[in-house]
Amino acid sequence: MAPADRAIVSVDEGVSGDWRGTQKTRQVTVLFAEDWARAVAGLDPATPWTVRRATLLVSGLVNPQRAGGVLAIGDVRLLVTGETQPCKRMDEQLPGLWDAMRPDWRGGVTAQVIAGGEIAVGDVAAWVE
Repeated sequence: MAPADRAIVSVDEGVSGDWRGTQKTRQVTVLFAEDWARAVAGLDPATPWTVRRATLLVSGLVNPQRAGGVLAIGDVRLLVTGETQPCKRMDEQLPGLWDAMRPDWRGGVTAQVIAGGEIAVGDVAAWVE
């Protein structure tokens, strides 16, 4: 995983350059910074979020722990379709990570792009009705 400062997000392709973008109900995976911090707190707090292999990292928002919410980042709108299930391979990255990510949807959410646009680090993310 290589972090980027900007990305184009589209209804047809998800995040530009991410092969998962054509999987309509799992086009984008969103990790919540506060959940990640809780997951790695007892393991190695310095572990970068990219170990999770999520598409986007947001901070300052509460993980809804349910499908149906709409996340707005600039003009982009993401419909939450479910939980991003952590896989056992997480333990290859950091022993104990799989168990640490399983409670309370700490692995993040999957989402479908319902409105595209360009996003950048520092853009405000918010839940919308």
